[in-house]
Amino acid sequence: MKFSLPQYVAPDFSQKIFAKAPEVKVQAVIKKGVAPANFHATSIFPEYYKVAGEWRVLSESRMDCVVVLREGNTLEVKESRRLEIGDQVVLGRSEDAGEGIYLHANGFHNNAESGDVFSFRTGRSRETSYSRDYDMLYDLLRYEKEHGYIVWVMGPAAVFDSDSRKAMMTLIENGYVHAVLGGNALATHDLEGAIFKTALGQDIYTQVTKPNGHYHHLEVINRARSYESLKDFIAAEKITDGIVSTCAKKGVPMVLAGSIRDDGPLPDVIGNVYQSQDAMRVHTRKATTVLGLATQLHSIATGNMTPSYQVVDGKLRPVYIYSVDVSEFAVNKLRDRGTLAVTSIVTNIQDFLVNVQRNLLD
Repeated sequence: MKFSLPQYVAPDFSQKIFAKAPEVKVQAVIKKGVAPANFHATSIFPEYYKVAGEWRVLSESRMDCVVVLREGNTLEVKESRRLEIGDQVVLGRSEDAGEGIYLHANGFHNNAESGDVFSFRTGRSRETSYSRDYDMLYDLLRYEKEHGYIVWVMGPAAVFDSDSRKAMMTLIENGYVHAVLGGNALATHDLEGAIFKTALGQDIYTQVTKPNGHYHHLEVINRARSYESLKDFIAAEKITDGIVSTCAKKGVPMVLAGSIRDDGPLPDVIGNVYQSQDAMRVHTRKATTVLGLATQLHSIATGNMTPSYQVVDGKLRPVYIYSVDVSEFAVNKLRDRGTLAVTSIVTNIQDFLVNVQRNLLD
C-alpha cells in the first residue's frame, strides 16, 4: 500500500463569523517569565489569529504555551518561562473567532466517516486487534524515512532483550530514526549490553542473572564518567554495537534527560529539567512522527511538546504520535494528558520492535 498524507482542509474564512471577527488583542509583559492576565494558552491543534486583517496559522506550536506577536505581524509560540519584558502576548480565552482566535480541530478528518453513537470496543486495550495499526505504521515509516522526521522516545525495556536491541540498531542504520529521546537508564543499559551482554545484570538473551551482575550498570557509568562524552567513551572502549554507538556512527542525535533517581549519571545526560526540555523541543519542533516506547513520563513529556500538525513547505500536515507499552494504563495516560491525536498499541515492547524491523527490512 502506498502511503499518502491526508489533505488538510482549512477554515472558510469568507464566512461571516470570520469576516466580522475582531483583531487579536495583545498586552506587554511587564515581568520576565510572567504572562499578562487573560493570556491565551495554545492547544495541540491548528490555531488561527486575526492580525492586520488576515487570519494567520501558527507555524510552530505546542500545548500550554503563549503566543507573542512580533514585528512584521508574525506569531511566535513561547513557553511562559521564556517571556521577556515587552513581549506582546495574545489575550483571549475563547477559540470561536470571537476574540480573533480560532481553533480548527477537524482539518484532517474525513467527514464521510461516521459511526454509531453506541458501539463496542472503541477503546484501546489488550483485547484490541492491532493488525491494521501495524500495517499503517509500516507504510507511514516508509514514507517518513524520506519525507519526515521520526522521533523515537525510548525506555530501557527496549534494550533488555538482545533481539529488540538489534532490531533498533537496524532501524537506525537504515534511516528510520532521525532522533532518539530517553533517559540515563536507556543509554546505561544499552552500553551495559555492549560491554557485559547484560541489562541490570541479566543476560540480554537468556535473561539469566550473572554473578555480581548488579554491579554491571554501575561499572559502565563509572568507566564512562572518565570521559568528556559518550562519543569519546564509545571510541576509547571500541564499542561497536547498541543504540548509543549506532546513533553516534550514523549521526543520529540523542537527548538524554536526567531524573531524580539517576545513578551517575552518564556523560551527556542533561540534569537540568528545563535544559532537557529545550533540547527535546529542538526535535519535537521538527517531528512528523513520534513513537513513545515503554516510558510513560518521557512519552507524556514529548507528546505534550508536540502539536498535532506541522507546516511543511507552507502546507499543514498531520503529526503521527504512537504510545506503545504492555500496560493499558500507560498507553492511555498520554491521551489523558491532552495528546488527543495519539494511537495506542498495547504490546510487549521487545515484540513490537522486532515486528517493525522485520516488516520494514526483511
